[in-house]
Amino acid sequence: MTAAAIFVKTPGYSPLKTRLAAAIGQSAAEEFHRLSALAVASVLKQAAISRNIQPYWAVAEDNALHDPLWQDFPTISQGEGGLGDRLHHVYQCLQSRHGSAILLGADSPQLHISHIAQALEILADSQPRAVLGLCTDGGFYLCGVNIPLPAKAWTDVPYSCAQTAAQWTAGVEKFAPVTSLEPLADVDVEDDLALVMSALKRQGERTTEQQALLEWYGHYQAGGWVERRDGTKEVPVAE
Repeated sequence: MTAAAIFVKTPGYSPLKTRLAAAIGQSAAEEFHRLSALAVASVLKQAAISRNIQPYWAVAEDNALHDPLWQDFPTISQGEGGLGDRLHHVYQCLQSRHGSAILLGADSPQLHISHIAQALEILADSQPRAVLGLCTDGGFYLCGVNIPLPAKAWTDVPYSCAQTAAQWTAGVEKFAPVTSLEPLADVDVEDDLALVMSALKRQGERTTEQQALLEWYGHYQAGGWVERRDGTKEVPVAE
């Protein structure tokens, strides 16, 4: 069985989506992260019904492992250190339990079950295999491998830059061939919202959670801002 872990931070426990928050406000950025993570999780739930996959939440804060937001799946701590350290920690734990593991970001809510199905098919090979879902900004929204990888394959990668996916691929290809999936956009700044939501709208089939995110974005587009006491404005969070 392949494991699949969604990397999340917990609102109220640590800063998240700081560049997005600078444009639309912290509460709204946190609400986007929550709704987007649930949208990604809803696709994993679909996959788990018909495919041999075990979903997890990979939670950044140890004291939030039992937060009500993350109760749909088992939780696993991301561990300490930079992103490469945390990716390695989660991958090592899950690969040792399940034989292969997929790691997912929470910021590409247009993820489709077909992306998960392709990744599972690649990792089911009896030979060493790796899969990478590229982001249009040079990062990745999904990565998976079916063999143990040394820490350097994760920690030697420069993250959050245009070379991230290429450097990850170069390191992992020393151990397994890497197959790329369809590129998807992810949300880092305000302008990314339009790209991601347009892609989500074009999908013929959407989960309830993906539709909820689109409805939130519709409110944002309509200018449904709330003025706070300090004079700043935010998109209101969902009820």
